[in-house]
Amino acid sequence: MASGWGITGNKGRCYDFWVDFSECMSRCREPKDCVLLREDYLECLHHSKEFQRRNRIYKEEQRKIRAAARAKEGGEVDKHHHP
Repeated sequence: MASGWGITGNKGRCYDFWVDFSECMSRCREPKDCVLLREDYLECLHHSKEFQRRNRIYKEEQRKIRAAARAKEGGEVDKHHHP
């Protein structure tokens, strides 16, 4: 990765993030000063925040679908019960 070459022979997709992080680490007083650049680089590599967000969205969509199905079932049951 640090070479800058990706598997296709072109610049790696995360190389720019690596350069920013690496430059920050070389001039910072404390590594914590570069934590945001490190997060950007790792997100580029692994997409973990993106996957977590997609998972939360999916779970919420599924919750809404189940809630709508329960409401529909409850509504149909009430329609069939005439006092």
